[in-house]
Amino acid sequence: MHNGVRDTPSPDEWPPEKGQHTLGDKGYHNGEGPTIQVAGHEVAAGTALHRGLKARHITMIAIGGAIGTGLIIGTGAALARAGPGSVFIAYTMVGFLVYLVMAALGEMAAWLPMSSGFTGYATRFCDPSLGFALGWTYWFKYIIVTPNQLTAAALVIQYWVDRDRINPGVWITIFLVVIIAINYFGIRFFGEFEFWLSSIKVVTIVGLIILALVIALGGADGDRRGFRYWKNPGAFNEYIMEGAAGRFLGFWSTMVTAVFAYLGTELVGVTVGEAQNPRKVVPRAIKLTFYRILFFYCLSVLFIGMCVPYNSPELTFATKQTTGASASPFVVAILEAGIQGLPSVINAAILLFVFSASNSDLYIASRTLYGLAVNGNAPRIFKRTDSRGVPIYALGMSAMFALLAYMNVADDSKTVFGYFVNLVTIFGLETWISILVTHIWWIKARRAQNLPDSALPFVAPLGINGSWGALIFCVLIAVTKNFSVFTYSRSYGNFDYKNFVTGYIGIPIYLILLFGHKILTKSKGVKAHEADFYTGKDIIDREEEEFLAAKAAKKQAQGEKKGKAGWFYKTFIGWLF
Repeated sequence: MHNGVRDTPSPDEWPPEKGQHTLGDKGYHNGEGPTIQVAGHEVAAGTALHRGLKARHITMIAIGGAIGTGLIIGTGAALARAGPGSVFIAYTMVGFLVYLVMAALGEMAAWLPMSSGFTGYATRFCDPSLGFALGWTYWFKYIIVTPNQLTAAALVIQYWVDRDRINPGVWITIFLVVIIAINYFGIRFFGEFEFWLSSIKVVTIVGLIILALVIALGGADGDRRGFRYWKNPGAFNEYIMEGAAGRFLGFWSTMVTAVFAYLGTELVGVTVGEAQNPRKVVPRAIKLTFYRILFFYCLSVLFIGMCVPYNSPELTFATKQTTGASASPFVVAILEAGIQGLPSVINAAILLFVFSASNSDLYIASRTLYGLAVNGNAPRIFKRTDSRGVPIYALGMSAMFALLAYMNVADDSKTVFGYFVNLVTIFGLETWISILVTHIWWIKARRAQNLPDSALPFVAPLGINGSWGALIFCVLIAVTKNFSVFTYSRSYGNFDYKNFVTGYIGIPIYLILLFGHKILTKSKGVKAHEADFYTGKDIIDREEEEFLAAKAAKKQAQGEKKGKAGWFYKTFIGWLF
């Protein structure tokens, strides 16, 4: 017993059938086949995920999830609307907010890396109704964002091939078939594929950061710009209104843009059920998130604000585009510096970014639906897995919703794309809010059961205060994210009801799921002294022991071949990659 909570039965107690108990790659089972299921964690044959994601896969997927079109394209519209000072401050503030969310998630995932992911933590440590609402809204987000990314890919290709020559539906079909195949061939194949895609993304963005710095210092055309554009036309632009109010509205609109750019960083919480040695790998990936945010996001927006003034005619043209190289502020900086030939290269990089995003988005959608089924919040068929540990029915259902991309083959595809982005942002904010609420309840339960920080593999640096601060900030952004529909109607008399609906409909959906589940199931919140920290933990402990033992044996057999090269990578490069 642990503070009134019963420990997980020992291997001798369950399963009761005869046979030797072993812990293989498919879970905790006896000689006649796995039959065990624990809260939020599947270990039975036919329903268990495989731990096929290596440390390098997790770290690169973590960083790849944080680098997307929101950074390489979205910063252009933000810069034109608010100015370089607002963009830099907003991306830095939201970056710190993201780190607090990730640290909160990492504390729970390192202690109990369950296959149901963060929906399982919400169900187990806070309220089953919160887990239900979080799981379904997160799935809604990714069945929307997957076709959105497929649409983006078709739009990017229009940079080279006009839609009148080849219908966008052709490109959507090709990309959809490829990402389904990648997800179907198992987690090891998916992890390796995403590792190399994310590596290329990292190299690309590092190259763009260096190029922007060279342009700012005059290395491209001899014009040493420095912080010239921060003085003229200025660091802060006016938006909707004039004066200080307009400059503040510009800044706040950039906060929303920054949130969309950072969405997807939390996907590490979905991979914990398929990660090898998750108690070491996941906290490491999360702790390094802070430095990656500083390097990739803060430096990017700082340098691009030095290269391009917010009133640049080229930037004004870019803000009218939805996606592709013509919408990227990096391309504007390159063109203004007189560099030729690079826009096509950047467009190819953007296409790669979008393809990688659509691939990982389908993965997250399938694993989220799987996690819902594990927690009993979705039909049981969706937790069925094949011999490779792939939840094939959850994958098939999620892939069916990717067919929504064909809605965008019409001429107004850019408009539909914008509405999808609006929906995704509010669902993403609700995910962060749910993770933070769960972490607050988690800490209260830890304190009630006298589980000290020293017993945990990883502890959120700012603890419960950090989560409270981040929670208040997320709620504030969620409520005010589409403030422009109100300020526009006040200033110009026309109310943009379409953006209002797509911007806020996620809030009533979330609340209906939350309170509807509570009313129908009569579920109650988990009391702090009754929260279950231990069921299934011994299974994960054994998995970790076996993995470390196998790793040590392999290392001893191979010898110390890496030597100084391995030390150099971990010391000087590993923090970034």
